[in-house]
Amino acid sequence: MRFAIKTAPQHTTWEEMLAVWQAADGIDLFESAWNFDHFYPTVPPTNGNCLEGWTTLTALAQATRRLRVGCMVLGIVYRHPAVLANMASTLDIVSGGRLTLGIGAAWNTEECDAYGIKLGSLSERFDRLEEACEVIHQLFTEERSTFTGRYYTLAEACNNPKGVQVPHPPICIGGEGEKRTLPLVARYANQWDFPSSDTERFAAKHAILRERCKEIGRDPGDITTSMHVWVEDDTPPGSTAETCARFADAGADLSICYLMPPLRPQILEPLAAALAELTD
Repeated sequence: MRFAIKTAPQHTTWEEMLAVWQAADGIDLFESAWNFDHFYPTVPPTNGNCLEGWTTLTALAQATRRLRVGCMVLGIVYRHPAVLANMASTLDIVSGGRLTLGIGAAWNTEECDAYGIKLGSLSERFDRLEEACEVIHQLFTEERSTFTGRYYTLAEACNNPKGVQVPHPPICIGGEGEKRTLPLVARYANQWDFPSSDTERFAAKHAILRERCKEIGRDPGDITTSMHVWVEDDTPPGSTAETCARFADAGADLSICYLMPPLRPQILEPLAAALAELTD
């Protein structure tokens, strides 16, 4: 079992996020740190403070030296995938090869309606995500890319310079849908994030993912599996460690400790000490 932290940039401040990420950067147990991609908070009040995800991720990458960094996950409707591929390649270079690109179909109706962003039906969102995965993969790996889809078109498109990581920055796809998400994970992802703490459901979905991988001749062991563990300010570290142990027993590779506001770097050392016992 490996461990990460996540701090959503909602109902908090830049200074608080920065302090937590820099403290985690000094604790070897935590291999990566994540934020999220929303313009409105996802918990009430939804008109509260919410810093933009990609901007904060870039700044936090510059403020850290060891942690892998990623957004869990970027809503594909918010940015053209060709632009996103260029942004990701650039951040991979800026961070010295520490980026994992998290992408998903998006879901937040409130912020999309408020900002005039067309979210579309569930089917449309996954059609768009599937095209976006192909666009991003081409731009990550090919010198020139041509693509014609319903939503996106490339014409001899370049994405230079490429990122540091070879063959490309790892791609993480979040979700659990059996018809669309898991086949996309099998085809494109290096990491699958299961967006729940239900270990029994995780095990069932993981079995389906392994089948989708076998159908296309891919080794499912090539895909890191991750789950979220919600950590309140007063959550006992031992309780978090017990939850992570259940995740490990269910077959998860990476437990992401999702830290709830108020964000305090002081909780990290006791948390790391409790988690370290799982690796002994």
